[in-house]
This record gives sequence, structure tokens and C-alpha cells, in this order.
Amino acid sequence: MTTSIRLKPLAVSATLKDRIYNALRGAILNMNIYGEGADLRLDERKMAAELGISRTPLREAVARLEHDGYVEIRPRKGVYVRRKSLDEVLEVIVVWAAIESMAARLAVEIADDAELHSLRELGTEFGGNAARADILEYTGHNIRFHQRILDLSGCAMLISIADGLFLHMQAVRQRAMGESDRAGRSVVDHMAIIEALESRDADLASQLVREHTMRLHEHVRRTWTGLETQSGAQGMSA
Repeated sequence: MTTSIRLKPLAVSATLKDRIYNALRGAILNMNIYGEGADLRLDERKMAAELGISRTPLREAVARLEHDGYVEIRPRKGVYVRRKSLDEVLEVIVVWAAIESMAARLAVEIADDAELHSLRELGTEFGGNAARADILEYTGHNIRFHQRILDLSGCAMLISIADGLFLHMQAVRQRAMGESDRAGRSVVDHMAIIEALESRDADLASQLVREHTMRLHEHVRRTWTGLETQSGAQGMSA
């Protein structure tokens, strides 16, 4: 299995640097960086050509991506999309579980009924057919569900911390969703979480969100044994 970055041409504007950064960040977020055999090579010439820009502003955007933790620049070797070790992935999942668990508790306290109902709309989009749905489509739906809980917390700091983990959580969920019927179980878990939120049961909502994420933790810990032996990234050609 190989993974490649996909980009679209950009028009030059006063905000070109931000547009390049956002295009690269968005493309990296869509990469399955934890897929087995994933090719994480970023080709500088190809990216510049696809974006319709020179390599100088591209390199400035890459430097910013390194600062934000999305890539790693290795002298004389190239630039690598940053992929965490198994132990690091497990720690990210634990932190996410803690953050989202608190977000659920806050959502119970401050979100109105209409806002909580928006979660039910997400939860029932696939009904009981998540296992038959396109995995990439359902993964995106799943991420939106969890992001919505964070948004409903109303806590800017929680949302900011979660955003720093988003690349890895999205990629982990993208791979895991197609394993061990996790998509089907995800739908069941989401509905239970929604019911707890709508019932204004902060303790139960917090517990269910935490347990849901920690089941992902257990799945990764138990089955992703090959991650430690995989190369963390592939080089970016100059």
C-alpha cells in the first residue's frame, strides 16, 4: 500500500504563504500515514508543480510545518512526514480520551438542546450500515462527530490542544476503522454517547466517551505490533 500527497494549483495572492501552508497541511491530514507500507515521501518538485508555485515559498511553508510538528527536516536527507512510534501513538490516544471526556462533560453543562441534536444527526447518518460504507467516508464522518463534541465544550484551550493531536488521531482512526469491525462498533458507541448527552448525564457521557477512545487504544496496543519496525517516514526529494 502506498500513500501520496495530492495537491491542487494555487492562485498567487497576498496570502500566498498561508495558502501554501494550508494546502500542504490539509493534504498531510488526508494521508494515511499509519497505513501498512505507506509511502510518505514528499516530492518537492512535484508539489511545487501541482501548486503552480516556485520552490522557495514551498520550502518556507515546509519549515512552518516542521515547527508545528507535521514534518521533520533531516539535514542532507530530506523532509519527512512525522509519524509517531507505537508508544507515542498510544500516549496520543490517552490524551485525546482525557480531553474529549472533559469536553463531553462541559457540553452537557453548556450546549443547548439544538446543539446536542446536531450530534444525533451525525450519529444516524450511516444508521447501522457503517460496516458497508466506504471506510474513508465513514472515517471522515467519525472525525466530525468527535470534533463536534469538542466544539460543544465551548473551551478554546481544549479545542486548541486537540487540534495539535488531530493529524495523528485522524490517521490512526483512518487505519483502525477498517479493522476488526470497528466501524460497526463505532456507530453503537456514538448512539450511546448521544443518549447520555441528551439526558444531561455528565458523568455517563464523560465515561462513555473515554471508554470509546480507550477501546481504540486497546485495539492499537494489541494489533499494531509492526508499527515499531516501520520506517517513520520516507524522504522528500530535492
